[in-house]
Amino acid sequence: MAASPPPSDTFNVLWLQAASCGGCTMSALAADDTGLRRALERFGIRLLWHPSLSEESGAEALAVLEDCAAGRVRLDCLCVEGSVLLGPGGSGRFQMLSGSGKPMKDWIARLAARARHVVAVGSCAAFGGMPAAGHNPTDARGLHYSGWDLGGALGKGFRSTSGLPVVNIAGCAPHPGWIVETLAALALGGVSAEQLDALGRPRAYADHLAHHGCGRNEFYEFKASAARPSDRGCLMENLGCRATQAPGDCNIRRWNGYGSCTDGGYACINCTSPAFETPSGPFQETAKVAGIPVGLPVDMPKAWFVALAALSKSATPQRVRANAHADHVIVPPARRPQKLP
Repeated sequence: MAASPPPSDTFNVLWLQAASCGGCTMSALAADDTGLRRALERFGIRLLWHPSLSEESGAEALAVLEDCAAGRVRLDCLCVEGSVLLGPGGSGRFQMLSGSGKPMKDWIARLAARARHVVAVGSCAAFGGMPAAGHNPTDARGLHYSGWDLGGALGKGFRSTSGLPVVNIAGCAPHPGWIVETLAALALGGVSAEQLDALGRPRAYADHLAHHGCGRNEFYEFKASAARPSDRGCLMENLGCRATQAPGDCNIRRWNGYGSCTDGGYACINCTSPAFETPSGPFQETAKVAGIPVGLPVDMPKAWFVALAALSKSATPQRVRANAHADHVIVPPARRPQKLP
């Protein structure tokens, strides 16, 4: 039996899970202090169906999808989590939607043709992500991109019925705030092509870098580097941190209001960008040429970085140098009496 039609004044969202670990949903469930569903309801957004949140399963869930695909229920936004598997041989049969007898890629194509907006939730849906790593035997792709190249599962020229390309909420996993705020902006009519970057990511977060607001920035400024993940120093020089190249405001708005990858001693792996899953060297190690890190800040000439690093290291306070190689503050900031003018 098909579900009752949603009210006409809601913004209807259908969420599908393709080749995914489910991590994007796990992130989204922690949205705000109310959970995903209530956070979306604040903006008049209704989840028509979500694989982890909805009661409908089996034939009832398929009926919801079929009603949307046939145009009987208005589909304002199709959210897809996970890569789309086109293999083997373009058939898509590496991932069948249970009970339907049809590949997930075909369901996504039918629904995307009806949707006012199409949103890729996470880097797998955006660019291919982890399932596309290595020689990619399943032919895993993003919705609009395959790595850095246009030509994902929906084709190079895809536009939703609103005229927008796929909106790529990239990240592994994306911050729950990015998901809720993007869907809210779409529901309120506040997203234009100019508000997406060159890879379809919302500029509200993609115009920042993970480096911005990092709690280790004092160590970065003096090039006082950590040697182990437990050290408090900068993770860039030795431990593979790519926060100076990674789009995202991860360190400006902390996850769950408190932490981030770099706060926990984990180097940023630039998970909001295509091909992060196939880096030039091992994760947690910094690739170097003649002792100079390969991954430098995106807007900084290499010669300038080398000169600045040498100057910064020579001026590093002993306090910063000592604390960089410890897992807690060894030397506190000096407490000097303030001189009155």
